Amino acid sequence: MRQVESIKYKVLSKKLGGFTLLELVVVIGIVALLVGIASVSYSAAQLRTRDARRKADLNAMKDALEQYYSATSFVYPTGDCTVAKTYLKSGWPVDPIGGASYTYTGTTGCAAASYCICAQLETTSGGNASAANCTSWAGNGAYYCVGNLQ
Repeated sequence: MRQVESIKYKVLSKKLGGFTLLELVVVIGIVALLVGIASVSYSAAQLRTRDARRKADLNAMKDALEQYYSATSFVYPTGDCTVAKTYLKSGWPVDPIGGASYTYTGTTGCAAASYCICAQLETTSGGNASAANCTSWAGNGAYYCVGNLQ
């Protein structure tokens, strides 16, 4: 009787000892797969966030230029658009990924009668222009542009 109990104890203690190598490999594989999926989703979310920031910056620049237009007898700044930065709460916005200035297109910057400012989006869709100018307006392009309202 004691011998049977001793054998049962040894069998039970071996089963409760730990995980097999196969179980550990399966768990590590599942965790690696989940980390891979999460990192891809995180990267895509960062792209969309930076693109949203670009759109908001360009709209803020447009609003500042329109306020400048109203305050200066209906004339946009000539040459450098950043003259209108006094109408922004902070300085003139820069691109969120590299800190570079946004692309001014249509003219060398702003003209007395018009302006066009574009930013290339990191995603290939979601913009309102197919090229970095204010003549190629498309519903789902790779660029986001703002131009004068007047």
